[in-house]
Amino acid sequence: MNCRPGCGACCIAPSISTLDKPAGVPCVHLTPDYRCALFGSSRRPACCSGLQPSAEMCGSDRTAALAWLAQLEAATAAC
Repeated sequence: MNCRPGCGACCIAPSISTLDKPAGVPCVHLTPDYRCALFGSSRRPACCSGLQPSAEMCGSDRTAALAWLAQLEAATAAC
């Protein structure tokens, strides 16, 4: 599965500790068209490059992806 154009949910919903990015806040490297400015760069955090799109995570649209990732973030934050 490829990333959905104009989504960026995985750059918004989860926290990214290596970038001091809290959950629900867009990453500073997220471009206006919802793409990662660090994609393909060695500066891209491993947690980001390891995350791969899937039907379960991405859902049918951007709203579904944001909700699924926010739910996952909340569930794992309690650990």
